[in-house]
Amino acid sequence: MKLKNLVGQRFKERPADCVIDSHALMVRGGYMKYVGNGIFSEFPVLNRVTRKIENIIREEMDGIDGQEVLFPVVMPAELWQESGRYESIGSELVRFQDRSKSKMVLGMTHEEAAVHLVREYGQSYQQYPFMIYQIQRKFRDEARPRAGMIRVREFTMKDAYSFHTSQEDLEQYYQKCYDAYNRIFARAGIPEVVTVASDSGMMGGSISHEYMLLNEVGEDTIVLCDECDYRANMEAAENIVTNFADGNLQELQCIETPDCKTIEEVCAFLKSDVTTSCKAVVYQKNMNDAFVVAFVRGDYEVNETKLRNLVGEDIHPAEITEDAPLVAGYIGPFGISDKVTYYLDASLKGIDSLVAGANKEGYHYAGLNLERDLENVTYVDIAKVKEGGICPCCGKPALAIKRGIEVGNIFQLGTKYTKSMNMQYVDKDGEMHYPIMGCYGIGVGRLAASVCEAKHDDYGPIWPISIAPWEVHVCCIRPDDEEAKRIADDLYEELQKNHVDVIYDDREGVRAGQMFADADLLGVPIRVVVSPRNLQEGKLEISTRDKSVKEMVDIADGLEYILGLKRTLFGAISV
Repeated sequence: MKLKNLVGQRFKERPADCVIDSHALMVRGGYMKYVGNGIFSEFPVLNRVTRKIENIIREEMDGIDGQEVLFPVVMPAELWQESGRYESIGSELVRFQDRSKSKMVLGMTHEEAAVHLVREYGQSYQQYPFMIYQIQRKFRDEARPRAGMIRVREFTMKDAYSFHTSQEDLEQYYQKCYDAYNRIFARAGIPEVVTVASDSGMMGGSISHEYMLLNEVGEDTIVLCDECDYRANMEAAENIVTNFADGNLQELQCIETPDCKTIEEVCAFLKSDVTTSCKAVVYQKNMNDAFVVAFVRGDYEVNETKLRNLVGEDIHPAEITEDAPLVAGYIGPFGISDKVTYYLDASLKGIDSLVAGANKEGYHYAGLNLERDLENVTYVDIAKVKEGGICPCCGKPALAIKRGIEVGNIFQLGTKYTKSMNMQYVDKDGEMHYPIMGCYGIGVGRLAASVCEAKHDDYGPIWPISIAPWEVHVCCIRPDDEEAKRIADDLYEELQKNHVDVIYDDREGVRAGQMFADADLLGVPIRVVVSPRNLQEGKLEISTRDKSVKEMVDIADGLEYILGLKRTLFGAISV
């Protein structure tokens, strides 16, 4: 490939709408172009990167006996109605009607399609286990697309589905996929990816893990223990709070607290500590707008995912109107309306005397003791973990909060989809059973962007050789010089003959500085500079994009040196 023929422009200025480096560098480097909110076209450079990622994924999926299939992008709504997700999933799922007024959906994930494909095939235990996978474009109507390819609406994804006759068999295969994913990310150049326990969300199932690249631009919050191997997404991290009773059991008092609606204002007015206060956070159910109140200790925040799982349906922040059975700013568990469902977080357990809302305009309670003043007190875990919190694994106050980019996920789905869609098989004794499923996903474009975010400098990406758009970048300085052009042309041809993926910059009238700036934006691992100055000494300048190598090599030895360097870089990829 010659650079002068490469479709896509490279430029110096950082686009104003790019909030993270990978997005800015990919736009500047001619990798992608904005089409619509969360929708991008890929120029050849990015397409070459993603194709190489796809090839790695295919090799690893085939290596654990995966079979590649292809599901439709558009599906009849009946499939999703069978599983129950047509109604339960929100606006992320695009629903529409075709010309015959039949209800259709645009694929955002393909569990239903997978079951539909194999439910006639998998009617005997002798067909199991098996795994099918695809690599395909999908559309999910994300509410807040951001950060270039990190959070989009249209994307390419590898999703795989395994089918089993026992939980034990699923767990064995789950481990195989777990290990394969680690190899994929290592081969893509980011072996530092960590696995964390996660919430299954709309996918269903009881066990799931996410693969996280720890990075400050990530939108996921990760909980890690500094003393043991505990790792979890904030959505799934168990919050452990130990309150020590001080024996200061007070009488329940209703105190006027004028214009004090926040927990901070109330505590300041009453000269009490926020750690002995009860904060109310109000939501409504999406289905019927019924009110749900989460009570947590004043210094904690509600984990909405935990609360949603507890409620068993989607919820949204409440709008408290004048006719609502709640008094905004003064809500507490004692005397709350029986029209309201409420939950008490475990962070409130063991506190002798709490400050809480009195469910009366302008008043709060002091001296509230939950076990004494309420009936049938039950505590649940609905709060977010805090920095320095107690690890649920080792019990030490050593939890750290980090940011991460989710680059993959795996789920044990159980029989959620096979049962709802009536997929059954006959066992060796002639009895009918529902197969047990696993699900395994990787976002291809997001993975490319994540690698770029993790491996770059101020000048451009530093692509690992395994997924770089090209392996070698030849720069001919002064292509108007006959000898320089001849040697560069010959090297380009020889590299191609030796199956080296090479891009060649022989643009006339382009200064060396511009050539090198464009080369930095392309991020090719090996750079070869052919210039009249170096040729006077019979040398080629050969360097790596990560600056670990920079050598002057005899022209006659150039090809073998490059091939050896290529082998070294591939050998350094950790698997």
